[in-house]
Amino acid sequence: MLISKAYAAVVDIDTQVVDAPDAGNAFMWNMGMVFILVILFYVLMIKPQQKRFREHSQMLSDLKKGDKIVTGGGLVGKIDKITDGNDEVVIDLGGSLKVTALRSTIQAKNDPRIKPANDSGTKKKKAK
Repeated sequence: MLISKAYAAVVDIDTQVVDAPDAGNAFMWNMGMVFILVILFYVLMIKPQQKRFREHSQMLSDLKKGDKIVTGGGLVGKIDKITDGNDEVVIDLGGSLKVTALRSTIQAKNDPRIKPANDSGTKKKKAK
């Protein structure tokens, strides 16, 4: 179809045909490639995820009263009440607003993006 019949008919007798690998050899090469792909998948995907999970679990277990946190919903506040063995945490969002959240929804602790709250009583007056 893609090659003309006249060109295909011209065959050099001295051309050597490369032997195809036997079935056992081809199978071993294919299994070797699958094994390499499984190892790459583990190293590049599973191992880093397990590390992040361990770090997050450690951060959740180290939480204490007064820690600044960010929840999964984006709420920023301080831990007001936390008890070991209890999955619920009371978070002070400021302005006498307190919410109860699950410990597992806390995403970060002492995140550098958390800015300290401005005190409303310490505003400077503009000089005239």
